[in-house]
Amino acid sequence: MAHASWVFTPQFNKTTISPSIPVIRSRLHPHDRVNIRVSCASSVQGADNPSRSQFKPIRVVGKGCKLVGCGSAVPKLEISNDDLSKIVDTSDEWIAVRTGIRNRRVLTGKDKMTGLAVEAARKALEMAEVDPDDVDLVLLCTSTPDELFGSAPQIQSALGCKGNPLAFDITAACSGFVLGLVSASCYIRGGGFKNVLVIGADALSRYVDWTDRGTCILFGDAAGAVLVQACESEEDGIFGFDLHSDGEGYRHLHTGIKENEAFGTNGSVYGFPPKGISYSSIQMNGKEVFRFACRVVPQSIETALENAGMTCSSIDWLLLHQANQRILDAVATRLEIPADRVISNLANYGNTSAASIPLALDEAVRGGKVKPGQTIATSGFGAGLTWGSAIIRWN
Repeated sequence: MAHASWVFTPQFNKTTISPSIPVIRSRLHPHDRVNIRVSCASSVQGADNPSRSQFKPIRVVGKGCKLVGCGSAVPKLEISNDDLSKIVDTSDEWIAVRTGIRNRRVLTGKDKMTGLAVEAARKALEMAEVDPDDVDLVLLCTSTPDELFGSAPQIQSALGCKGNPLAFDITAACSGFVLGLVSASCYIRGGGFKNVLVIGADALSRYVDWTDRGTCILFGDAAGAVLVQACESEEDGIFGFDLHSDGEGYRHLHTGIKENEAFGTNGSVYGFPPKGISYSSIQMNGKEVFRFACRVVPQSIETALENAGMTCSSIDWLLLHQANQRILDAVATRLEIPADRVISNLANYGNTSAASIPLALDEAVRGGKVKPGQTIATSGFGAGLTWGSAIIRWN
C-alpha cells in the first residue's frame, strides 16, 4: 500500500536527500534557526529500492508561518438549557452536569453560516492589519456549507479579495480547523503563499433533531478565523502536528443521506428518475464518542509535542475542541495540565464543530488570557472519525 507524507528535515549543508530516506514527521525545536527542506515522499510497502519516479522533486525553503490575527462571530439568538427543557424532557442541571453546557447560539431566519464566516474573517484581517487583496488563500473548514459545491468562494468574494485568490472548503467536522491550520502551513512552507485565511464555521443546528435530548442539548452555531502568515524561520509558530482518521468509527457519529419521495416517472426504467435526497439529523452514540476522544486526544497531543521536540511542560495553554467539559477535564488530567491552563468557553456556546477552537482562541486573545509568545496545544476530534493535534504559538 502506498503512503505519502510531508517530510520536514533540517538543512545544515548542501547535501541532497537520498531517494531512500524514510518518511518522518517534523521534529524541529521551535527555537532552532535552520533552513527547512520540504519534500513529499512516497513509499511502497515491500519495495526496498523504489524508483526515482515515485518521488516528487524536493523544494528548499526557509520560511516559517505564524498566527497574526483572529476573529469570531456568533448568531444573536441564544438558547438556554431552560429553553430546551420546554421542548424535551431535560433540565438545566441535567445538561450542565453531563456536558458543562448552559447556553448555545442558533442561526435563524435569513442568517447564513457564510455571514458568520465573513464577519469572523474580517475581524481576523483587521487584527492582523492585512488587506483582503493581500490574501493568497481562503480555507473554509466546515461540514455545513450554504452551497453544496462549497461556500469558500462566496466568502472570498464577500471579503472583497480583488485578486481572486483560491478559496475552497475542508470537510472534516470538528477536526476541520486543525486540518486547516496544517494545510495553511504546508501552502506557506512548500508553496510560497504569504497570507492564508483559515476559517472554522458550522451551523449544526440545521441538522439537529430538536426532539432528541441526547443530541439537541449539545450543538450551536458559530464561526472563528485566524490569519496564518509567512515569516522567517525564527518566528515560526506552528511547531508540530499529528493527524488521523478511522472510517470504522463512522457509525458512532454521522449524518447520512436519506431518500425523499420519488419524482414522477413514466415507468419505462425502474428507479429512474432517481429519488431526491437530503441529509438526516445528527446520529451519535455519546458513550462511544466520549471513550474515543478520551483515548485518542492525549495520545495525539503527546505525538505532536514529540514531533515538535517539546514536552507538556512547554505548554502555556491547552485548547481542545469544545465538545464536552468532561472530555476537556479527562484530557487535561491525562496530560497533567492544571485546570487553570485549560481554555474553555463551552458553557456559553456548546459544540460549534469546526468553529469551536478559533472561537475559543479569539475570546482568550481578546480577553487578555492568551498573550503573544505563548504556546498552545490544540486538538480537534469528531465525526469521520477524525482527530488531529497541533502545537502552535500565538504571535
